[in-house]
Amino acid sequence: MVQTLSLLYDRIRVEEKEIINAAQKKGVELRPVDAKELHLTITDFSRDEGFGDIAIERCVSHFRGIYITSILENKGVTVINPFSVASLCGDKLLCSMKLARAGIPTPKTVVAFTKEEAMKALEEMGYPAVIKPVFGSWGRLIAPLKDRETAQALLEDREEMGNPLYQIFYIQEMIERPPRDIRTVVVGDQIAASIYRYSAPDDWRTNIARGGRAEICNLTEDLREVILKAAEVVGTGVLGVDAMETKDGIVVHEVNSTVEFKGAMSVSEADIPGMIIDYALQRVKK
Repeated sequence: MVQTLSLLYDRIRVEEKEIINAAQKKGVELRPVDAKELHLTITDFSRDEGFGDIAIERCVSHFRGIYITSILENKGVTVINPFSVASLCGDKLLCSMKLARAGIPTPKTVVAFTKEEAMKALEEMGYPAVIKPVFGSWGRLIAPLKDRETAQALLEDREEMGNPLYQIFYIQEMIERPPRDIRTVVVGDQIAASIYRYSAPDDWRTNIARGGRAEICNLTEDLREVILKAAEVVGTGVLGVDAMETKDGIVVHEVNSTVEFKGAMSVSEADIPGMIIDYALQRVKK
């Protein structure tokens, strides 16, 4: 029986091109579907055969991606990653709680819902600290809080933005680390590739999208165990587990659902797109 896959996207990046190429090399029919050109009846739960045996969701827009995933799952379509995984990973607050509850080493994190309480929390935690939006990627709106004056100004800016999500003040301790972090691409229960991401000149963030550079990272057995456990805790799928080195060991600070792997492909010989297609085909068989 011929198996067909679909690839949901709202922007074709390097990763999506490589997934399409990998399917072609393997002789697998993959239908690219532009999410911006979809309209779906959410009160009709009949299966839509246009999405094939399984859909690989790769939308840049977090909310577009999770809502499409939920709709398709309600129509009986299997999606990678499922709604339970994508919605959890996309929410830094919920993901941090899930990791900590499972005993995964993660940075100390506090949350406040007013500027005044956020300032109190910072006084208790101490400076420097880091403030992040609960939703977002590519390091956008992440800022270091070096002292009280800086914190006061940044929190006031968040309040004036008018977006209620930016008034959920998600604050983490500033981790003393080398100028790099570790991004590991996990496909199912397999580690596909792991890299160091180094900060770009004049930037403290390590995002490849912001000009950071990649080097191969040879994981220790202990680190492999922590990373695979973190992936399992959020629900397994095609994931990017981000960790930082500290003097006391590794902390996992984020798990990404729609993981970008261009940086990993640039320094690793691993066939990450091929592994994703193989994983999708295995899910079809189940």
